[in-house]
Amino acid sequence: MSPDHNRYYWHIAGFYFFYFAFVGMFSPYWSLYLKSIHFDAVEIGILMSVQPVMRMLAPALWGWLADRIGNRLLVVQLAAFSSALCYLGVFFTTAFYPMLLVLALMGFFWSASMPLVEATTLTFLGKNTARYGRLRSWGSVGFILSVLGLGYAFDYIAIGWILWAGLAINFGILFFSRRIPPTEVLAHHTDSHSITRIVLQPQVLALFGACFLMAVAHGPYYTFFSIYLVEHGYAKSAVGMLWALGVICEIAVFFAMPWLLRRATLPQILMVSMALGVLRFLLIGWQVDTLWLLLLAQVLHAATFGSFHAAAVALVHHFFRGRHQSRGQALFGSVTYGAGGMLGGLASGPLWLHWGASVMYSVSAAAALLALGLMWWKLRRVEVA
Repeated sequence: MSPDHNRYYWHIAGFYFFYFAFVGMFSPYWSLYLKSIHFDAVEIGILMSVQPVMRMLAPALWGWLADRIGNRLLVVQLAAFSSALCYLGVFFTTAFYPMLLVLALMGFFWSASMPLVEATTLTFLGKNTARYGRLRSWGSVGFILSVLGLGYAFDYIAIGWILWAGLAINFGILFFSRRIPPTEVLAHHTDSHSITRIVLQPQVLALFGACFLMAVAHGPYYTFFSIYLVEHGYAKSAVGMLWALGVICEIAVFFAMPWLLRRATLPQILMVSMALGVLRFLLIGWQVDTLWLLLLAQVLHAATFGSFHAAAVALVHHFFRGRHQSRGQALFGSVTYGAGGMLGGLASGPLWLHWGASVMYSVSAAAALLALGLMWWKLRRVEVA
């Protein structure tokens, strides 16, 4: 690895680190902050779903803009600056509708960066895409340090300090957004095809549909898991440790991806991930008071996010080549983590309120099972190493 290549590697790693440190702040603890300022379950479900809504609506627009002007990094830098600026609004409101507006504006810009950085990373790695997991694992490290550090801190300080933690992390995102390397988009024979033609392939539709369902399955997890644990007597530090355990296992899978890809195809890895997702959500929903089973459920995050995400991003990169890379990753993010996360998050509030956590996480398991069935139907014979 040349000195320039090595330096750029760490610049990309730095962006992943701070981007997912923000997720480590937001996903486990923002719902607790919202509860502390007296929002009810439905309002929390709506506010926690704003980010997925923006991830559904915004990335396709940003991906189109990046391809149109031919400059991914300019869009990433603009989005990072605007997101940090909008985030400042959380310091000035505790009312529902102003909070909804602030989170919507912040999410509109925040959601722009990751699909473009993913496309840049895979282009930067070239033929060494099996190394994607190791580079992406720095995001998991950022998540772990954020979720553990804040979990311990909130046992001793007020949850309101989360606002300052988020601001510091946003500055880190902004700093590294200006140091990601430029990459050249190589021509591909599909450049003359419309992106609609690629999306409407049955295998691509099945992939997006299955990943959408997996994101739906995770909506209740990201929205109510921390509240669920606290209501069952777990300390906030224990909540942080349980979140971190899942991501530690996720890192292990990211490093193991080259080994896994020598022994299984990408569709096979996805199908196993989805099958284990069914087990994981049933354990969370029905065995929260049995610590060793809850620990097992968190270990399974290695499959339900780690191997799932790495394999899904690689499959998207396989189907969307050349000038379609940015929009392919953006559409993937919009349809799956955006629309799927939004539906899962919005549905979780009424499910939690009227039927309880066990039913809510059983619905998550059912969504993962449907995802597995869709993959088996259309993608099990796809040979992509």
